[in-house]
Amino acid sequence: MSGTAAAVLGFVVMLLLIGVRMPVGLSMLVTGAVGYVYLSGWGPFLAYMKTNPYYQFANYTLSVIPLFILMGAFAERSGLSTALFRAASVFIGHLRGGLAMAVIAACTAFGAICGSSVATTATFARAALPELRRYRYDPGLATGTIAVGGTLGILIPPSVILVVYAITTEQNIAKLFMAAFVPGILAAIFYCIVIALVVRRNPELAPPHEKASGRDKVGAIRLVWPVLLVAFVVVGGIYGGVFTPTEGAAVGAIAMFLVGVLQGKLGWTEIKESLVQTAETSGMIFIILLGSEVFDAFLALSQLPTNAAAWVTGLGLAPYAVIAVLLVFYILLGAVMDELAMILLTLPVFFPIVSALDFGMPSDDVAIWFGILVLIVVGIGLTAPPIGLNVFVVSAIARDVPIVATYRGVLPFIAADIIRMALCVAFPALSLTLVHWLT
Repeated sequence: MSGTAAAVLGFVVMLLLIGVRMPVGLSMLVTGAVGYVYLSGWGPFLAYMKTNPYYQFANYTLSVIPLFILMGAFAERSGLSTALFRAASVFIGHLRGGLAMAVIAACTAFGAICGSSVATTATFARAALPELRRYRYDPGLATGTIAVGGTLGILIPPSVILVVYAITTEQNIAKLFMAAFVPGILAAIFYCIVIALVVRRNPELAPPHEKASGRDKVGAIRLVWPVLLVAFVVVGGIYGGVFTPTEGAAVGAIAMFLVGVLQGKLGWTEIKESLVQTAETSGMIFIILLGSEVFDAFLALSQLPTNAAAWVTGLGLAPYAVIAVLLVFYILLGAVMDELAMILLTLPVFFPIVSALDFGMPSDDVAIWFGILVLIVVGIGLTAPPIGLNVFVVSAIARDVPIVATYRGVLPFIAADIIRMALCVAFPALSLTLVHWLT
């Protein structure tokens, strides 16, 4: 069997293992190990395992992942998500659909301190759903808004997915954070526009909210200014070159800890829960990273990425046509697969293909631009049927809302995501202008 055929078979076997509910990281590790041994033998494989995993996890850059997760865990346990939602609802809740827009605004702010989509979704499902129900919002609109709002946890920097992409493709994390800012803000704006259009078409979906007093607004600002300051310091410090992403994550984690303690929201129980959550999530991510490293080594030996890049280049397709095909594939794959595993599984094949194409831009710009496009389609996959991990997270909390209603609620937002993705494909400057300005 040729190396390419072995790699294709490896993909099939790995997907079957994931389908029978073997952990994603373990599936990639087992398949990659068997493939490596088949192509090179036990001796080279054991020599590889003796050194490469150590050097991978001794990478200083990887420490940014648990630090950002810890910052988000402290923020969640401190009740800052509830404060953000209440502050947003005070200012815009009186508009028709304003409470749903407040969810989007609060998710945007929370995304600047939490790089996890699932954590953002679960947090706001608990913080915002009772208030949306109290004001008789349509259940599908309420849960759908929370599900898509959760995707802002990875779209708004800092983002764990972008960190993993940067490490896998050897790109600059700070530049990717800069590139994600404008598309992330566009997502929030587009989601608010969708809410406005939906409730204008059917006003009964979102009854109006009474207008808050000036005293309520001042009180809301007093509650949320610390978290907004932390987000500004972390993101602004990274953008301004004051500190590296890893240093920024450490500063953010310590700052969120101090905010929670000084406000009396973080006791010993909450601190312990935050540390356990960080350890569990980081361990899951690192196992997937190890499995991906072994599987990538197997693919490199098989020459599949090189052969695929040469084949696609030889087809003579326009570069943007190739990008369109890859993005459609990502959307389809993201609808049935975990986003982190999907990225680590496909990048070894897709990234060489994209790098070999001529888009009239420097190679570093192409890598950053493609990373943002991948981030956008990952967000679509988190809410798209038939899986949509964020939809399942919301449904697990809102058990009385049929999952079909939630899927119906997210469909208009997915249409907006596709439009935003098309704009980012057609106009790479949306992702790259801020990078060029700040570097």
